[in-house]
Amino acid sequence: MRILGIDPGSRITGYGIIEKRGNRLLHIDNGAITTRSSDELANRLKVIYRDLEQVITEYAPNAVAIEQIFVAKNAQSALKLGHARGAAMLAGVNANLTVAEYTAIEVKNAVVGYGRAEKRQVQQMVRMLLNLPEIAQEDASDALAVAICHAHSARITQLKRS
Repeated sequence: MRILGIDPGSRITGYGIIEKRGNRLLHIDNGAITTRSSDELANRLKVIYRDLEQVITEYAPNAVAIEQIFVAKNAQSALKLGHARGAAMLAGVNANLTVAEYTAIEVKNAVVGYGRAEKRQVQQMVRMLLNLPEIAQEDASDALAVAICHAHSARITQLKRS
């Protein structure tokens, strides 16, 4: 199963592609879609959507996993994050892919084994689990963590739905 993990953001959206083969997780690619904060929000969302469409076309994932929105202190930031999530989710569903959502606690639990793990711990475990030579860029690392969470949770989710 090939999974596209997405860490949405209106300024930087991280993505990571992994493949689950049996019990092994293989790193395929990761990166970040960067938009200019000086651009109008609608244009930034267009860039996020278009670039994720290209990633989906290039890597042909079987599923998309995205981090759920958290309650932000700044309402404007939360709204922009929600829009970025919407653009990312739309790219997935328009490609006829299942889009799964995970909370930050679920992601940390799946990757580190502790839902309150620090960001650095998650990044280090992502590097180790995927045998990366170095820690990926922060947003890409977060996206890879979401993909790993889905790889570990997809079977459980399927059983719950059955």
